[in-house]
This record gives sequence, C-alpha cells and structure tokens, in this order.
Amino acid sequence: MSQNQVEILQRALKREKAARKSAERILEEKSRELYEISQELKDLLDEKSSTLKGIFENINDAYVAMDLFGNVLKMNDVAVELFGYDIRKEKFNVTDIIYEKDVEYTYKSFTNLYEKGFFNDFTARIYTKSKDIRWIQINATIVYDKNKKPIAAQGIIRDITKDKESRNLVIEAKNRLSALVLNLNSGIILEDENRKIVLSNTKFCELLNVDAQPQDLIGMDCGVASEMNKVKFKNPDSFVMRMNEIVENKIAVFGDQLEMVDGKILERNYTPIIVEGKINGFLWTFRDVTLEKNYNLSIEAEKEKYSSIIANMNLGLVEINTNEEILMVNQSFLEMSGYEEEDLIGKVEREVFPVENTSKKVDSSDLNINQIGESSTYEIKTKCGRGEYRHWLVSNAPNYNIKGEVIGAIGIHLDITELKKLQLQKEKILKELEDRNQELYEYAHIVSHDLKSPLRSIDALVSWIKSDNQDKFDDMTLQNFDLIENTVETMETLISNVLEYSSAGATIAEEEEVDLNNTVNVLKNFLYVPENISINILNKLPIVKGDKTKFQQVFQNFMSNAIKFCDKEVGIIDIDYVDDGEYHQFSIKDNGIGIEEKYHDKIFKVFHSLNKRKDSTGIGLSIIKKIIELYGGRIWLESKPNLGTTFYFTFKKEAK
Repeated sequence: MSQNQVEILQRALKREKAARKSAERILEEKSRELYEISQELKDLLDEKSSTLKGIFENINDAYVAMDLFGNVLKMNDVAVELFGYDIRKEKFNVTDIIYEKDVEYTYKSFTNLYEKGFFNDFTARIYTKSKDIRWIQINATIVYDKNKKPIAAQGIIRDITKDKESRNLVIEAKNRLSALVLNLNSGIILEDENRKIVLSNTKFCELLNVDAQPQDLIGMDCGVASEMNKVKFKNPDSFVMRMNEIVENKIAVFGDQLEMVDGKILERNYTPIIVEGKINGFLWTFRDVTLEKNYNLSIEAEKEKYSSIIANMNLGLVEINTNEEILMVNQSFLEMSGYEEEDLIGKVEREVFPVENTSKKVDSSDLNINQIGESSTYEIKTKCGRGEYRHWLVSNAPNYNIKGEVIGAIGIHLDITELKKLQLQKEKILKELEDRNQELYEYAHIVSHDLKSPLRSIDALVSWIKSDNQDKFDDMTLQNFDLIENTVETMETLISNVLEYSSAGATIAEEEEVDLNNTVNVLKNFLYVPENISINILNKLPIVKGDKTKFQQVFQNFMSNAIKFCDKEVGIIDIDYVDDGEYHQFSIKDNGIGIEEKYHDKIFKVFHSLNKRKDSTGIGLSIIKKIIELYGGRIWLESKPNLGTTFYFTFKKEAK
C-alpha cells in the first residue's frame, strides 16, 4: 500500500469517528428529549389517573390508556380480566390483540381517532391472551399535553360478545322466520295498528291472484287493497263488509270461507296482535280449501248414497261393539228378524238371536268378535222375533277405528231359509234320481242279459240245423241262414252298445293318472290298421286324471271310425293337442270320405248312422259325447265331403 493510500484511509477513519460522536450526541439528546416526554406523559397520566382513579376502578367496563405507538400504559382490573394481559407483569401492545380480519378496519378507525381526537361506538373483534375471540365496543379520546400536542389515547371498552351473539341469533331467527313466512302454504298479511301492510308472502299473492311481489305490498293500506281486490270474489261487497266488521270487533275469527270467481274456495283467519293491552297490528291468513271442500262434499254425497243403499238393500246389516252390543241395524235386518229397532239397539246379539243347530259347524271365534282378527262366513239357524226359525248366511268383518284398533264388527246377513228348503228338496230329488238311475242301470243289465240269451239260442239252433242237415239245403236256404246269423250278431252288438251308452255318463268309479300317449300307442297296436294308413301324434299328449277305460273308449272310437271310413290310397290320421287354459283340447283329423254339413249335428244322436254298415250301429259318437261331457268338455267337428273330417273335443283340467 502506498503512503498516499494510507493517508486517505486515516482521514476517512477520522471522519467516521467524528460522525459517530456526532450521532451519539444527537441520540443522547433525543433520548433525553424522549425521556422527558415519556416522564411528562407518565406524570400527566398519573395526574389524570389519580383524578379519575375512583371512577375507572369502579366502573363495570374496561379502561385502557396507551401511547401513540399502542403500548398500554394504564388498565383497570376489568381490562385485565377482559384481555388476559396485566401490564404490572408484562408489556402489552394493542396491536397484539387485533383480529386478523379487522386489521385494516381498525387502523382506519384509529387514524380517524388521531385526526378527530375521539370516536364513539367503535365495534370490532379482538383476540384475548388465550386466543379467544371477543366482540368489543370502544369509546376513545386523544390525550393532549399543555401545548395541545397529542401524546396518548384512552378508551372505555365494553365486552359485547353476548349481545352480539344474541343479536345474531335474533337476526338469524328473523331471517328464518321471514323465509318461513315467504314460503308458507298459507297466504299471510300482517298489518300494523293503522292497517298498513308490514309483511306478506308469495302464497298470498298466488291465492288472491295479485300481480305483484310480496315486498311491493309493504306500506299499502289494507282497506284500499280490499276494495281493489273485491272483484275477485263472488260476493265482492260482502267480502269487504265482513273484513271491516272483523277489524272493528277486534276478536279472533277462524274458518271464514270465501268463494272466488275463478272457483277457488279460501279459508280466512284473523288474529289481532295485542301488546301490553293495546292493538299493535292484525294478522290475516288465507288457505286454499277447494280440494278439501270438494272432497268433503264428495264424502257427504257418498255417505248419503251408501246410507241409502244400506237402508234399502235386501241384506241385513248389523254393527256391534267389542261387547257384542248392537249399535246399528238397517231396515232389511229389521224385516228379516221380525224386531223393531228399539228392541235391538244396546242388546247383546247372541242373547237376542240364540244359535240353534246349523248345517255347517260354526267356530266360537266366528261368534265372539273379541277373538275376530279376520273376516269369516258361516251359516246359523236362529229364532226370530215372530217365533219362527230362520236360516241366515252371515259374513262378519272386524270394524276398525282410525288408529287401526278393532272396535267391533259388522255383519251382513242373508236369509237363506227358502234356499235351504229348496236345497233339502233338491237333495231328496237327487237321492231319488240316483236310486232310479241305479235301478235303471241294473234293469238294463238284466234286460241285456235276458235279450242276449234268446239270441244266443237262435244262433245255436241255426248252427245245429246247418250241421245236422249238411248238404241238404239249397243255396238260397243257406243264404237265408247266413242272413239270420248276421241279424242275430247285429242285434247282440246293438244290445251291447245300448248297455254301454246307458253307463257312459255314470259316475266314475275309480280315478287315476292316465298318460294319453300310452293310450294311443296301445290302440295303434290293438286296432287293425291297414298298411296304407298312418296314425301320427303331432304334439305330446298330456297326462289326465280319470277313468282309464273311458279315455280309451273315446280315442278308440275316433281312431276306428277314421280307419273304417278311409277311401284314399294313402290314409292319414293326425292326433293333435293344444293347452287351452282351463281345458285340454284335442283334435283327430283324417282324409277320409268326410261328412256333409247338414249331418254335423245329427251324427251325435243315438242310432243315427250315415253309413248303413254291418259294423255300425249309430251309437258310438253318442257314447263319446256322453263321456266328454262327463269330464266337463264339449265336442264339435269340421268336415267336407271327400276331403276328410276333423273332430275336436276338450276335457276340463282338474281344479288346482
């Protein structure tokens, strides 16, 4: 380093040292000045505090004094309790407690304080030492020295947290109430004591067809509004007069009904609002009861209709309570029972109408309504008011109240006395008919046997004559003998068929499950089927329940007829089946000689044969028809000459 550089550095150090001493002097002077100001402020505050000590120590609000930098210089015990800071133990600056979201607002407020010298009702949030959030309200002033220079600030702080919360709750409740009123299903109009509208809602405007929003009605005179809107009601003048009458009487009114021109029916309610014994307003509510009114009218009409039906129907109706006491009877029951109404009301039903022997067992639960949980139907025989016994068919059902509790029973009574007499007569006739049928059946067997015996004797005699006189008769005589034998054979077949027809519709002796596929296959092997004829089962046949022999008779007769009357080089017999709901439906189709339409009904009659053949007596289809009808079915056909015939028949399915 050169000598010149050293000298420059030394001069710089001297200048720096001199500047430092100058700064220290200035700082010492400023510190002394600041100390004097602080001491003056402290003395001033001590002076003010001693003057106000009695006041601030005994007030219920917090008191705080601070310098212009926010350092707290004085605070009373209420302030210590509020903020949690105690300047006797620690330093405390008001900037430490400002709520973060209120910082900007607080600084602006304190700027105004310094400029104006005071503020009132400053409200903000603060943090306590424990970080609780409190709402406070401050009234503050600036403290000046003797030269009118601001040196400090002081303020009275009130904790308004609870007031704020209460106010917020009130506002929240008010908002909820307003929202509730606006959205109520009833129209609302709230008037003040001068009948000015204070509050309304959307439903009111909707019900009265007011073309405005609820807020547009506020301040309107209700009397004027009534005059404007009266044309919307069927009786406009009556609407206004009644409203004025209600207001004048100042008595609560409920359930007034108003009919509007558009068909709506409104229910109007009025309540005066009384505060400390004085009318403070009026509350009107309007509700649309059109549907309810029409429903009630409909209910009344239905009630009248059914009351008329109950009173005049031919069925006797009785209502009893849980003690079996008769509460109500209709006119038909009085007529069928032979009593007057006053003889029955309040009486125990079973005591008035003792039950005699019945055709059907009656369980005790049918007669004791305390045990009834379900409807029941039964027959009884009872002695009536005229001393005669009558048969009734009774249908009982429990009677419930709106809570679903059994409060009694309602019984419908049908007088079946005459029907019972007819039923007994019918049973007697049926028994006699059954006995006669059995006698006829036995007689038919006897006659059949007695008739067949001479025929067999004739046949045997002819055979013996031919055998004993062999080669002695000429051809004509032998031909006559053959004719006698054929006639005897035909006569025996006819007697057998008559016997079979007489027993075809008889009661089935034994029922079993019959697979009709097996039945048809057995018949295909049993019957003589020429090589030129084919028998086909198009759909699988069902399994039915009944007499196996009778089912076999039906299919055998149809199949043998189809074979017998086939005149084609290639004969086809198709057996088909269709499930027809409650019935099994069958068809047997052939391509034989066919039947003219005029004979379709005649072929089912006894002894009616279209083809005079030795092997045809005209009874076969009659027997089939009786068997099919025995099983609840029917038979019909479609046929054209030379094209063939289709027979259709059904069997009713077994009841599930």
